[in-house]
Parts: sequence; C-alpha cells; structure tokens
Amino acid sequence: MIVGLHHVAIGVHDFDKALTFYTEGLGLEVVQADTIEDSDLADRAIGLRGVKARMAMLKAPNAYLELWQYTEPAPEDRRSRPSDYGYAHIALQVDDIQSEYERLQAHGMEFVGEVVHFGDQASAIYGRDPSGNIIELYEIKSQDIAQLAR
Repeated sequence: MIVGLHHVAIGVHDFDKALTFYTEGLGLEVVQADTIEDSDLADRAIGLRGVKARMAMLKAPNAYLELWQYTEPAPEDRRSRPSDYGYAHIALQVDDIQSEYERLQAHGMEFVGEVVHFGDQASAIYGRDPSGNIIELYEIKSQDIAQLAR
C-alpha cells in the first residue's frame, strides 16, 4: 500500500552550491548527509556499479528533497523542458509569491519571466535552481483550489 510521497531526488553539478540554495534559499533542513563510495548495498539499490556520490536528504514541511552529485558513473547533462518526458519540475507552494520570487532571485534562481497571476485563483512562475533543475513557485489564492490541494 502506498502511504504517500516521501521525496523527490534531484541531480546537481555543484553539491555545495545546491545545498546552500536549498537550505538557505528554500529553508529546507538537512536530516541526512553522506558520501557514498565502495558500497555494494548502494550499488545494488541504485542499480549502478561503482557508485561515488554525495547526497543529502532535506526536509520540507510536508515532504523531502534528496540532492545527489555523482562522480561515478559520470553524469550526463540532460536538462529537460517542462514538456519533455521524465522529471519535469517540482512545485513549491508559497504564501507570498512575489516576495519569494524576489528572495530566490537573490539566491541565484533564474526565472522564465515575471510572476503570472491566474485571476484571483492562483499565481505561478517557473525557474531553475543553480544546477538548472526546474522549480515552480505556486501560490493558491482561491479557497476552491486550496481544498483540492489537501
């Protein structure tokens, strides 16, 4: 039985820069961090051989994000567009989208443009973290939509 979403894993190219962005910029808390190397258990669980990586599990209010920087096997740069198959984006629900937009820009997030307001129901904007991963900021304004989000 599935009981809920635990985490979303994000591959990054600069672990320290990503960790700073996700902890200081987004305010997530590190609950586990490790360097993986020469681990048969990790190789078997991940399905790769000779894994060398740094990882951190970060706690958000209602889920976790997991950062990974692999050095072995060598990662490939396959950034996707929101319309591509596979990981498209993560969406973070915010209370004051304009303030978060400005604050996260100061932390190195690059947005596709200005915040878009969908009438009095919701506002959203897509951007990229320092590693190029797509993050949506999403503010729910309407009670009707807020009920759907629960």
